[in-house]
Amino acid sequence: MTQSLYTRYMTKGELLDHARPFYEENEVLELEHAIDMATKFHKGQKRKSGEPYIIHPLAVATTLIDWGMDIDSVIAGVLHDTVEDTDMTLEELESKFGKDVAFLVDGVTKVSQARAGMQDLAEYLPQTKDNLSKLLIAIGQDVRVIIIKLADRLHNLQTLQHMPREKQTKIARESLEVFAPMADRLGMGRVRMEIEELAFSYLDPAEFKHLQNTMRKRLGKSTRKLGIVREEVDRALTAQGVPHEINGRVKSIYSLHKKLLKVDGNIDDIYDLMALRVIVETKEDCYRVLGILHALYQPMVARIKDYIAVPKPNGYQSLHTTVLTPAKQIVEFQIRTYEMHEYAERGLAASFHYHEQKSSKDYTKGKKSAVLPSHMQWITQLQEIATKLRSGEEIPESQLSIDLFGDRIFVYSPKGDIYNLPEGAFPLDFSYLVHSDIGKHSYGFRVNGSIHPFDKPLQNGDVVEVITRKTAAPKATWQELVITTHARAKLRAQLRKVGAIESISHAAGIIREKTRRKRGSKAEEPAS
Repeated sequence: MTQSLYTRYMTKGELLDHARPFYEENEVLELEHAIDMATKFHKGQKRKSGEPYIIHPLAVATTLIDWGMDIDSVIAGVLHDTVEDTDMTLEELESKFGKDVAFLVDGVTKVSQARAGMQDLAEYLPQTKDNLSKLLIAIGQDVRVIIIKLADRLHNLQTLQHMPREKQTKIARESLEVFAPMADRLGMGRVRMEIEELAFSYLDPAEFKHLQNTMRKRLGKSTRKLGIVREEVDRALTAQGVPHEINGRVKSIYSLHKKLLKVDGNIDDIYDLMALRVIVETKEDCYRVLGILHALYQPMVARIKDYIAVPKPNGYQSLHTTVLTPAKQIVEFQIRTYEMHEYAERGLAASFHYHEQKSSKDYTKGKKSAVLPSHMQWITQLQEIATKLRSGEEIPESQLSIDLFGDRIFVYSPKGDIYNLPEGAFPLDFSYLVHSDIGKHSYGFRVNGSIHPFDKPLQNGDVVEVITRKTAAPKATWQELVITTHARAKLRAQLRKVGAIESISHAAGIIREKTRRKRGSKAEEPAS
């Protein structure tokens, strides 16, 4: 089984010692109080392995400390199962540890309770995915709940060998379909990778072992050659006076599996089984290193990617280049700063460092979005969806899939402001994201300087200019020209205000009836 990258079980004393460098003494005392309370309430409970149950919440807390989370998150990690699995009430927990901790525990409990009522994942995956999506969205008002849940899921995967086979498969599939994408959306690359590795090892153990052996053989042949390249690069960067660190990155088994599906199973077409990662101090150094590498080796121009100038939608930044050495070896390099590397590893969790959290009033409950970077705008949008869900408004399953699990793109305003949208978004999705009034008065669009139709999706990196007119007004047909929940809700509210919503509903009913009749007549046709 894959060795954990993060979580290890610690005793109470070890956990407190582990926490002391990151938190003030009064907070460590509060953590100790939480551990004592959890130990008392979980007394007598056992894991499937036969070990005391308390090892699980302590492992979750250890992970949250390693991720740099604030003290409320760590305490909530210790207590996250008390309300669901013991006699402790939410009111009691709030009186002892405060509203924030109680709020976080309540959020994690809601996710767990929803999972418990779900049907078998293998047979009803779309429905299950939708139910869990709704819950993750509903708790999106505090993204720390999702991060705590990821730590909880990670430890459960790491100890999954003690569960029955049917349960292993269910948890592994749910992890791959829901929690790994969520970690990716939060920019938590290493967490996503470990969730995928562990889940895949249970879903297809034979293929996992086969790819593991294949990778081992391949790496055995190339490691020595790569070591020579690493030494050459190290000497060149030192000679140029560039402070740096070089380490290797091995492709994960699940990533290899997905890539092989794209190249008809030919592993010779995959060049990045092992890559070299160069970490430097500044963004300018990243580009210097790129130039030095291209002076040393022949670059494969089509494989140069600048994710610093144009980050990935989840915030990932790095320069990627693939080169051909004089020995005809193809080598991929990733070049990034220490700060970029920190984010690539821990994503949004990296922005919850204790000292930053402590000094920021924006981290108070209900204001988490105020400190989120631009590539995390989707969390703010999920908060809007959460409000609608709590008020009882229905949101279609397909819409949730687009908002929560779809791939993302970056587009820019003419002033250079960055906007994050789901892949396949239309210009109207952009204009409503900028402001509902701009969406309302949209008359036309220019994309990259050229007139762009309403019904043509935007692409990553597009510069979008909205042409507005005061006389322009939203139309019923626009409902077919937006895909985001945010734009759809704003548009429907505007149409309802001008009395167009009833005619829309009537027209939709006619279309549905025609479709039903059409399907019925087809069903009656004799087979040819």
